[in-house]
Amino acid sequence: MLDLKSKRIVVTGGAGFLGSFILERLRQRGCRDNVFVPRIEEYDLVEHANVQRMYDDFRPDLVIHLAAVVGGIGANRAHPGEFYFKNMAMGLFLMEEARRRKIEKFVALGTICAYPKFTPVPFREEDLWNGYPEETNAPYGLAKKMMLVQSQAYRQEYGFNSIFLLPVNLYGPRDNFDPASSHVIPALIKKCLDARDVGAREIVVWGTGNASREFLYAGDAAEGIVLAAERYNSSEPVNIGAGFEIKIKDLVPLIARLTGFQGDIVWDATKPDGQPRRMLDTSRAEKLFGFKAKVGFEEGLRETIAWYEKSRAP
Repeated sequence: MLDLKSKRIVVTGGAGFLGSFILERLRQRGCRDNVFVPRIEEYDLVEHANVQRMYDDFRPDLVIHLAAVVGGIGANRAHPGEFYFKNMAMGLFLMEEARRRKIEKFVALGTICAYPKFTPVPFREEDLWNGYPEETNAPYGLAKKMMLVQSQAYRQEYGFNSIFLLPVNLYGPRDNFDPASSHVIPALIKKCLDARDVGAREIVVWGTGNASREFLYAGDAAEGIVLAAERYNSSEPVNIGAGFEIKIKDLVPLIARLTGFQGDIVWDATKPDGQPRRMLDTSRAEKLFGFKAKVGFEEGLRETIAWYEKSRAP
């Protein structure tokens, strides 16, 4: 088991949503002055020279690579080239420089978007290569999945210790609520609260509602990632999820109820649903490093809504 208190740790994306929960979990383990977060204003990790400078400045023993250019279906459709290149470049340069510098361990975060469009449910890690990802986010998903290829190749040739984790869709306090780039839960929370506050009679939601998704509370995800950093040392991919699914047509009325929006829900079937179903088999994470999600879905939604209402208050 890796003693995190004794290691210099870099968390890319540590200033972001998931990163804030990772930093909390590290502090709970006694990590204080040994954790470093490269800010994009100083270290744009898409550029190789900036990656090299970041490693020179922080000299880490462990890298937890969370940084990503992400968004919902709309953002993925608008920026497929940008999402592919920037995510690919960050993973490529960060892992290569870590290998060159003989860094002790590299934790790479993939995405559920890497799975094939018609993966049998629940998604098992063995199915990761059995087809092409859902088209709207394939460039992003494939760019992240290349870190798995790199991780396995580097372990085989160089004995480099890197691991690859596949988190499901995350939600929780401090999420991104910008309508241009947010994922489904924060987008729906904002839509419902805005409609409630102005007394709107209806909200319009993308798609048919027939697609299903799995959601994991970000605090649970952070615990799973830190447990893997401590205990897992193999290049076989591992799912990080809650092991349940909910249809969007059931999710929307649930969020409407929890936010107090009482109007109608109108489905815009001209907009895409995305991947038909998503739910992970999470047994490998529990077996290999003892991770199991703890926060109930409705409990997590209530916390997220409460945080957002407080954060947007005048």
